[in-house]
Amino acid sequence: MKWNLTDIFKTSKEYEQTKQDFIENLNKIEQFQGKLCNNSENLYNCYKLIEKALEQYEKLYSYGMLKYHLDMAEQEGIKLFKEVESLGSLYSTKTSYITPEITYADEEKVKQFLKEDLRLKPYERDILDILEEKKHILSKEAENLLANYSEVFSAPENTYDILTNAEFKFGTIKDENGKDQELTDSNYSRFLKSKNQEVRKQAFNAMYKKYSEYINTISELYLANVKQDTITAKLRNYASSLEKATKKDDASIKVYEALIEAITENISANHDFLKLKKPLLKQNEVHMYDLYVNPFEEGKDNISFEEAKQEVLNALSILGDEYQKLLKTAFENNWLDIKPGENKRSGAYSMGVYGVHPFVLMSFVNSKRDVSTIAHELGHSIHSYYSNSNQNVINANYTIMVAEVASTVNELLLAHYQIEREKDKTKKAEILYELLEMIRATFFRQAMFAEFEKSVHEKIEEGKSLSSEDLNNIYYELNKKYFGNDIQIDEQIKYEWARIPHFYSVFYVYKYATGISAAISIVKNILEKGEDYKAKYIEMLKQGCSKKSIELLKMVDVDLESKETYKNTIDFYKEKVKQLEDLL
Repeated sequence: MKWNLTDIFKTSKEYEQTKQDFIENLNKIEQFQGKLCNNSENLYNCYKLIEKALEQYEKLYSYGMLKYHLDMAEQEGIKLFKEVESLGSLYSTKTSYITPEITYADEEKVKQFLKEDLRLKPYERDILDILEEKKHILSKEAENLLANYSEVFSAPENTYDILTNAEFKFGTIKDENGKDQELTDSNYSRFLKSKNQEVRKQAFNAMYKKYSEYINTISELYLANVKQDTITAKLRNYASSLEKATKKDDASIKVYEALIEAITENISANHDFLKLKKPLLKQNEVHMYDLYVNPFEEGKDNISFEEAKQEVLNALSILGDEYQKLLKTAFENNWLDIKPGENKRSGAYSMGVYGVHPFVLMSFVNSKRDVSTIAHELGHSIHSYYSNSNQNVINANYTIMVAEVASTVNELLLAHYQIEREKDKTKKAEILYELLEMIRATFFRQAMFAEFEKSVHEKIEEGKSLSSEDLNNIYYELNKKYFGNDIQIDEQIKYEWARIPHFYSVFYVYKYATGISAAISIVKNILEKGEDYKAKYIEMLKQGCSKKSIELLKMVDVDLESKETYKNTIDFYKEKVKQLEDLL
């Protein structure tokens, strides 16, 4: 039920020793400044030290972050996290000369090193990427300056995290039995799924009342984050911050635009599913706080962790014995921390720690959605395990573009398993409805977030000044577009953007939508093509970032630059809506 962080460092002495070794390695790396590309020996020795330093830093940072996220109000954890963040800034500073030196070296000479010195093969992708990105690299002095500011650049996100996770108190609401219950970020989604509309309404109003009170502060934090990103993009000679982000993802602007265009052209598919909610909920009006209740659900969720674990193991057995063994290892060796805590970080994530194992954070509240969350996060974890086991630390850190594919494949396989084995029509309808909600939330909703980000960044890049009211209006209008005329777009929903922490990871959310699109194609192939395709899929997971993300997905027959990929997702969505209608 709880992490065992001694898997990373058994004692504080071991942590301190690793920290000192890390700093020593950074000092050794710094000694190659000015002579990095003089010969292949220097280039190899420097990269070998970088590899070692990254392995050490991944442990140091993970230990500090994971400990901090268990209790974000505990001062020792805060201090430790600040320390490992500073170590990250030190790494950036000490290594800031590397990219400019490779950039300004004789390109043919560097490529000759790669050809002749086979020891450089593990670092070839990284070096070639630097050569490809020449026009976006600044002078050594400018790179060093930006590296020194890296900790400052993270201030808006860190401040937002502390404000909303440790300092926000949402008060109490009355539950279904009329008892006072404290509303938290962790239990908010559970209240929104209540059969009692008044409970849903109370939770919705209490949540956004708090965000409305701090909307000006949060707006300034968010806009500061956007501005530093757009300024950095301009300094680095990108056409836009979107171009910078998609290139970093091994994607392209074409991927982003194909997604939004395909959804805009087919948005009626989402409206058709939403239209079903009014008769299913037996309400004259369907509000934003009504969207998450499953009308087919009977009784309160009360799933034990053991039951959830077995459901995930059963559903994912289709991926083979090796995958199944890794899942059991995760459950049996404390890879997951699932107990809710007052100051525990909200949400869920998986963090792979090179040389150790992945760690999953979530708050298990005995709901059906928790089963999907476990499957989802373990998708990340097993991907990390495969990648870390087959690549060096430099090539192991796959982009989020690919990561969300592995996690969503697991969710879809879980849903398929549940739908196929269920004989009761009402229960089957419940699972289908939940699947449709998952696709709506992961595909349509994340695309709406992506449109919001794109709009805000473009306005800032055009030199426009934005207020909290402007941000609220942009978001409100997008809700009208995505939800259509059959849903009551409540005024308070305009504040929802302010509670989306992913917006501080610029242009992150679109990858959920591309991820589920790729995952739907992969799952269909897993179910239809059998063992050969499964082997192809596992092989893709082992590649890390040794290939570009778009090319990795082509290994499993997915083209993210094509609108057809997203239209296929919408067709799948329509099919499931039809399947649900046929059950009614």
